[in-house]
Amino acid sequence: MPEPTKKEENEVLAPAPAPAPEEPNKEKEAGTAPAKEPNKEKEAGTAPAKEPNKEKEAGTSPGKEWSIGESPAGEEQDKQNANSQLSTLFVEKPQGGSVKVGENITFIAKVQAEDLLRKPTIKWFKGKWMDLASKAGKHLQLKETFERHSRVYTFEMQIIKAKENYAGNYRCEVTYKDKFDSCSFDLEVHESTGTTPNIDIRSAFKRSGEGQDDAGELDFSGLLKRREVKQQEEQPEVDVWELLKNAKPSEYEKIAFQYGITDLRGMLKRLKRMRRVEKKSAAFARILDPAYQVDKGGRVRFVVELADPKLEVKWYKNGQEIRPSTKYIFEHKGCERIMFINNCVLTDDSEYYVTAGDEKCSTELFVREPPVMVTKQLEDTKAYCGERVELECEVSEDDANVKWFKNGEEIIPGPKSRYHIKVEGKKHILVIEGATKADTAEYSVMTTGGQSSAKLSVDLKPLKILTPLTDQTVNLGKEICLKCEVSENITGKWTKNGLPVQESDRLKIVHKGRIHKLVIANALVEDEGDYVFTPDAYSVTLPAKVHVIDPPKINLDGLGDDNTVTVIAGNKLRLEIPISGEPPPKAIWSRADKAIMEGSGRIRAENYPDSTTLVIDIAEKDDSGVYHINLKNEAGEAHASIKIKVVDIPDPPVAPNVTDVGDDWCVVTWEPPVYDGGSPILGYFIERKKKQSSRWMRLNFDLCKETIFEPKKMIEGVAYEVRIFAVNAVGISKPSMPSKPFVPLAVTSPPTLLTVDSVTDTTVTMKWRPPDQIGAAGLDGYVLEYCFEGTDDWIVANTELIEKTKFTITGLPTDSRIFVRVKAVNAAGASEPKYYSQPILVKEIIEPPKIRIPRHLKQTYIRRVGEAINLVIPFQGKPRPELIWTKDGAPIDKNQINIRNSETDTIVFIRKAERSHSGKYDLQVKVEKFVETASIDIRVIDRPGPPQLVKIEDVWGENVALSWTPPRDDGNTAITGYTIQKADKKSMEWFTVIEHYHRTSATITELVIGNEYYFRVFAENMCGLSEDATMTKESAVIAKDGKIYKNPVYEDFDFTEAPMFTQPLVNTYAVAGYNATLNCSVRGNPKPKITWMKNKVAIKDDPRYRMFSNQGVCTLEIRKPSPYDGGTYCCQAVNDLGTVEIECKLEVKVIYQGVNSPGQPVFLEGQQQVLQL
Repeated sequence: MPEPTKKEENEVLAPAPAPAPEEPNKEKEAGTAPAKEPNKEKEAGTAPAKEPNKEKEAGTSPGKEWSIGESPAGEEQDKQNANSQLSTLFVEKPQGGSVKVGENITFIAKVQAEDLLRKPTIKWFKGKWMDLASKAGKHLQLKETFERHSRVYTFEMQIIKAKENYAGNYRCEVTYKDKFDSCSFDLEVHESTGTTPNIDIRSAFKRSGEGQDDAGELDFSGLLKRREVKQQEEQPEVDVWELLKNAKPSEYEKIAFQYGITDLRGMLKRLKRMRRVEKKSAAFARILDPAYQVDKGGRVRFVVELADPKLEVKWYKNGQEIRPSTKYIFEHKGCERIMFINNCVLTDDSEYYVTAGDEKCSTELFVREPPVMVTKQLEDTKAYCGERVELECEVSEDDANVKWFKNGEEIIPGPKSRYHIKVEGKKHILVIEGATKADTAEYSVMTTGGQSSAKLSVDLKPLKILTPLTDQTVNLGKEICLKCEVSENITGKWTKNGLPVQESDRLKIVHKGRIHKLVIANALVEDEGDYVFTPDAYSVTLPAKVHVIDPPKINLDGLGDDNTVTVIAGNKLRLEIPISGEPPPKAIWSRADKAIMEGSGRIRAENYPDSTTLVIDIAEKDDSGVYHINLKNEAGEAHASIKIKVVDIPDPPVAPNVTDVGDDWCVVTWEPPVYDGGSPILGYFIERKKKQSSRWMRLNFDLCKETIFEPKKMIEGVAYEVRIFAVNAVGISKPSMPSKPFVPLAVTSPPTLLTVDSVTDTTVTMKWRPPDQIGAAGLDGYVLEYCFEGTDDWIVANTELIEKTKFTITGLPTDSRIFVRVKAVNAAGASEPKYYSQPILVKEIIEPPKIRIPRHLKQTYIRRVGEAINLVIPFQGKPRPELIWTKDGAPIDKNQINIRNSETDTIVFIRKAERSHSGKYDLQVKVEKFVETASIDIRVIDRPGPPQLVKIEDVWGENVALSWTPPRDDGNTAITGYTIQKADKKSMEWFTVIEHYHRTSATITELVIGNEYYFRVFAENMCGLSEDATMTKESAVIAKDGKIYKNPVYEDFDFTEAPMFTQPLVNTYAVAGYNATLNCSVRGNPKPKITWMKNKVAIKDDPRYRMFSNQGVCTLEIRKPSPYDGGTYCCQAVNDLGTVEIECKLEVKVIYQGVNSPGQPVFLEGQQQVLQL
């Protein structure tokens, strides 16, 4: 067995952490009590399967592992334990359970993800360190689901067809960032009752010897113990603890495999603890040993001695309290407390501790399986290449863990490996599929108790040609299949004309057992040649020749089922028929037994190697008929017939008729055309236009199947014409003759707001409003009708149409009652009538006068001088009232004020208002003895005059106090403020100091010392500032008061500056033959020196370049550049303070015949071609 690597030695020295004993409650939560689900176990129960699981195929077993994994250091494990205490992620932990051999069991863990941003990481372990993620397969499945509503992750571990060695302690760990949680649980696997071996039941139930520790207990492992005694006689008992203590770390794994240690890391951890100095205990006079070891099926005895026999003792396994049972026996002998564990199984391999008062001591129990011996040795074997080889041995235990080696290297089978391992009870078989010479080696098998080896020799078999290759002649496009068969299943090589044959989508090389095939789909002329197959490792060759021929063929796939070609009369027909054949066949066209010759006629044939073409320059109706094609070459003949049909567009329909007209629609009908052009009429297109226009507009984009159509959305009152097109499969006919012109018209809507205007003893005056919708036909007038109450005879009141919206019905009897209605009339007819809602009594009624003053006239009406005054005052009263206007109690002067009266209102109009027009205006409305009066106040305002007097009250420091008196003329309105201005005596330029000032005194501040000022004041009202201002007569001098002015000291400014580009160069494209310029701007002091460079080379004395510099703008002009002028240009600026450079790229495009450069090629038609030069 290979030695562990150096890394593995370091890993062994790191002890695995022990469970924290200070938290028995938490360990109790992760207890291993089996879940009581008999129904579920019964449903999942199956007969024990004999096929090995994936773990055994991989050369490992869940119960026995010889590879050593990494384990965190003690401090790191303590941190993980602390994290698990602080953050609990599980909402449901997996619970321990039991299962029968061959049945299934599922463990479920749930994690709350409400506070998690991503999926947590979960790991399943067996024992303390074996990660089960790599063991998932046929017997172990790991699943996970997520419930979006509850936000809970569900993780499942399902064990399928459990075996006895699956029993033991398992652990589930979940981590998320800095959070950690774990839970351990036990799995017990019971033997199925259906597979119990035939043993002596009475011997199993016999009592143990009298006076021994196990006296009086039923022992089910009696037979197993007797078998173990025989094995001990053959092989002496070895103390594994002493071996591990004295062995090197590199030998730990070998010892664990040889003596069946299932938890090597646990033993190494215990080995390290044994070296620690034990502290004296007040409760225990003697504590448990650090570790116990027992064979599977054996019995173990734990003994502690108490310092005080009155103390209560409790025993625990993995944090779960142990109750007395037939498996666990408790005894008290003085101060000794003893616990027996009968019939030990792999699940008993765990940590145990006992508590007495507040103290406890712990130990670990290791259950060891008996060593597996090789009972039947491997045998030397000889085989031939390609055969299936089986190397067989037998061991002492069923389904034992066995390793296979080839020349000392372990064989690890896989899904793509030729090595397979079969296990049939105690029999182990190594299967080699398709043996080769490379399989010749020494093979060995190793178990925990022995090993065996044998030699395998693989040789070549004598090769016989069972089926040789044969020469083939195939048609072009057919499949070529070269097949041979040899006596051995070996590979080989194919060659064509001495060159290796390469596989492709068309050429396939097939090797099935002893048969070799070369299959070429769709044979081509290039496939013709000499083919040879040469078997590998043999000097035999199998030759064959392939000859490809191709009879002529006519391809009519694009013509349809009946091979009919339809052509429109007058068009040119060029019918190209693809043909094939090797050699190219000769084509002959004919019609009615008359050959169509090649030449320049109107109907002619054109022949090419891969096609033949029938050309009809101008198709005529008589060209319809059946045309024949005959092909012939040395491989055969081919014939085909094609039917040519010449069709045309239909005749135009007759002129349509317009049968009905509306406001924006009409109804059009027509007859089908006389000749349909040889193809059925598919439908019609309809177009219309205004009579005065020449632009036709199509009304339907989908064909109209009927011979009637209703155009809509026409303009009312405009004359239209309609025409029709017929459509068949060939195309659209010429338009029909247009229909007779027609004009869409519609009546108006009814008149609105029909009301009674006035009533006398013999007349009734009605008024109304025009219709809301009049239409294009316009409005010719109105018809007013009336009828007497109790009759239905309507009488027309007007003999001619009324153009106005008011009419008086005369000649009515007094005290009669009439109904009235009115209609609007236009060219389309009369509209619907508008009725007055109730009968009208023919009798005059006196209505007292009433003046309705508008709201804006109820207050003082203010206007500026020069503005117009136009006041409209409505009033009521019948009969027509008498109106009297007065101003301030006196009659109005009609030469200055215009008064206009009507039956319903009176108007006061003044063209240009003056201040004299201000006053109180009174209106008196009188109807017989009834009188109504109203008053209106009018005020005409103007800008105010200037203040009367402005004087300087006081001058101190930089301040001047002013005062003034209000103006005599306020402009017929209140003064709203004053504006104060100042002027220096030297310049006499006025500047506003204060605006909208309300008081008549003010203080002017912040005046310049030493200056002399004048001041003036404007008055302001709602019309604006006064035209003139009042100025102070004297001036105000601002004295210096002895102040001395100091001239400030200014330092000279440093204008020097390093050169800097303020506008950079940019990458540019130029057109060859046209001048190009590069521009940038630079600043600096002293003025920098400018140097231009191309590709890092200075440009000097080159007539193709001109350089300018103006006001800091630098320009390089390239005269008529060529592609060679392209490159990287640089502008360098230098002065005493520094140097700066800036670069750009110039690309020159060449344009000739639609091509420029650089770029990509494009099509010439309508586009610019760009080629890379």
